[in-house]
Amino acid sequence: MGLLKSTSIVSTMTVLSRILGLVRDVVFARMFGATIVMDAFIVANRIPNMLRRFFAEGAFAQGFVPVMARYHEKNDRDQAKQFVDAVAGTLGLLLFMVTLIGVIAAPLLVLLVAPGFVGEDGRFDLATAMLRFTFPYLLFVSLTAFAGGILNTYGRFGAPAFTPVILNLVLIASALLLAPYLEEPGMGLAYGVLIAGIVQLLFQIPFLAKIGAVPVPRWRPTHTGVRRVVRLMLPAIFGSSVAQINVLLGGVIASLLGVGKISLLYYSDRLMEFPLGIFGIAIATVTLPYLSKQAASDSMDEFSQTVDWSMKLMVLISVPAAAALIVLAGPLVATIFYGGAFSAFDVEMAALSLQAFAIGLIGFSFVKILAPAYFAREDTKTPVRIGLVALAVNFGLSVVLTYALTQIGFVGTHAGLALAISVAAIVNAWLLYSGLTRERIISLSSDWVGFISRITLATVVMIVCVLFLDHPLDWWLEVAAWERTFRLGIIVSLGAIAYFVSLWLIGIRISQFFKGP
Repeated sequence: MGLLKSTSIVSTMTVLSRILGLVRDVVFARMFGATIVMDAFIVANRIPNMLRRFFAEGAFAQGFVPVMARYHEKNDRDQAKQFVDAVAGTLGLLLFMVTLIGVIAAPLLVLLVAPGFVGEDGRFDLATAMLRFTFPYLLFVSLTAFAGGILNTYGRFGAPAFTPVILNLVLIASALLLAPYLEEPGMGLAYGVLIAGIVQLLFQIPFLAKIGAVPVPRWRPTHTGVRRVVRLMLPAIFGSSVAQINVLLGGVIASLLGVGKISLLYYSDRLMEFPLGIFGIAIATVTLPYLSKQAASDSMDEFSQTVDWSMKLMVLISVPAAAALIVLAGPLVATIFYGGAFSAFDVEMAALSLQAFAIGLIGFSFVKILAPAYFAREDTKTPVRIGLVALAVNFGLSVVLTYALTQIGFVGTHAGLALAISVAAIVNAWLLYSGLTRERIISLSSDWVGFISRITLATVVMIVCVLFLDHPLDWWLEVAAWERTFRLGIIVSLGAIAYFVSLWLIGIRISQFFKGP
């Protein structure tokens, strides 16, 4: 019950953060659209966020939390406190040095990740100025992750789970209340990132004080626990680098396509990430502990059944979600983003890249399920090797599709980048699956053909229902915002009803998935 309660808290906060993140992006779209300002901010925010995923969210959490848990359980309180102090001082000073270098080298970093910004349109100078305020976010968010790791070890999940919500609230407030009063409104977003980082860290301190765990930083890089954390972090940093290089290469090419392309990819990716973030990550998070326990106890039949169950649940959700995103791309973008600085042309262009991203939704979802099947068996090398193959596919296709679309004069060249990312995700998922079946780690149950056929039939019924209720894009752009929202709500609701009723009529009961594998 304690685990269930903690999971419920984290899940609730995650959904709240995703919703506020969507609200934040709506505010950005209405105020800044797909413009020089938004392009510059996305690049300036992407650099510290890439490093954050290296250190704060992924590698550091995987390295610090297990060691902290061991100190908490097997050592006395003084030894645990010494370990925390050593990590705080060592990590804090290293992060400060990295932050200082990043601020000084801001022009070089922008040139590296967005070479297309060099020119007379002002994107390079603006992105450089923004980066000098967004880069310090790395320092504060990493220390925030450190504080959250301590709290989680002591069974305090609420405060760390709520912290991402603060970022979205501060950015929304900065865009609405600060940006309009600045000579360069876009700088308000950069200031907001820095303010959010400081507030997130300060928010954790009272909760740390309550359990008597506020660190007193000490420089002790030779401390046994610190060295153990570093050893655990290195493989995780290498593993996460593949995905971040993918993002980096896509951004480099997008910066060369002209003003607004980076912004359009950002907005459409955010819409694709919404169902993936809520459902895909949730299913993967629930599945991994089961897989780890089954692998540890050598219960490989149960291991295979768990993967099989997870894949079916992912198909149940991702197939209709991908179809809906493709069919309703225009109405979705128009309803959520259209207005203010976000023009009708921006709607059409963002809808193109959203459709391209949606093609890969099933691939993205399966990677969330299949990669943990390797990690649960302590195989971290194979997913990295497969990720490198996917990276090569993505880069090659990005260059080829961008060149081909440019040659024929197609205005939606950015959609080629989205399509390349989707194809690479499908290749990634297929290679992960092939490796597991080739080694006989998993085997699919005999009812997969019938299951896929039923899901496909129900999805077709849903699409027919949606198309019957839909209108041409011009209609969505001409009516009032409330009418767009109301109409889209009706279409999505009736489409979902058509899908689930069809499943019920052809013999698939959703309740059977709640029983687990």
